[in-house]
Amino acid sequence: MNLIRTAISEVVIVEPKVFGDSRGFFFESYQAERYADAGIAARFVQDNISRSARGVLRGLHIQSPRPQGKLVTVLRGAVLDVAVDVRVGSPTYGQHVAVELNDRNRRQLWVPRGFAHGFVVLSDEADFFYKCDDYYAPSNEHVIQWNDPALGIDWMGARPELSQRDRDGRPLQALADILPRFEGA
Repeated sequence: MNLIRTAISEVVIVEPKVFGDSRGFFFESYQAERYADAGIAARFVQDNISRSARGVLRGLHIQSPRPQGKLVTVLRGAVLDVAVDVRVGSPTYGQHVAVELNDRNRRQLWVPRGFAHGFVVLSDEADFFYKCDDYYAPSNEHVIQWNDPALGIDWMGARPELSQRDRDGRPLQALADILPRFEGA
């Protein structure tokens, strides 16, 4: 397993070791001790899978209180995956990391608690897998406007298809009173 640190140190790209030959491939998508040794010591309690068509954008979602950390990967297809630091008081507040995850590179992205998460589908379809370290709590979920100019996210020219909930997202600044606080050094 190879770890790639991003511009926001808490957000980590994980490249699992993939074994492949003419029959197909195998890789370990998660192993608690190995991930803990790498600094991802989350206790995962819920797994989710979604399927989305090209151009579907899901996000930017955050739970507060009761934020979730997410280890995400694409099982089939390709997405641009985005993590935004929304921890009020963080030195990287409002900054984001954007990474292409697809079924060829097999990369995973660790999106820690206190980060909003979203993705847009780049392929005809994508199957997306989330390991979450807390349970989904609909009453705690908030949606940040996917195209908030303050965030400056380049969605690779996407004209996204959005759910009503995601269309109704609010600018980051409008949610500042309910977002998690930075507790770092």
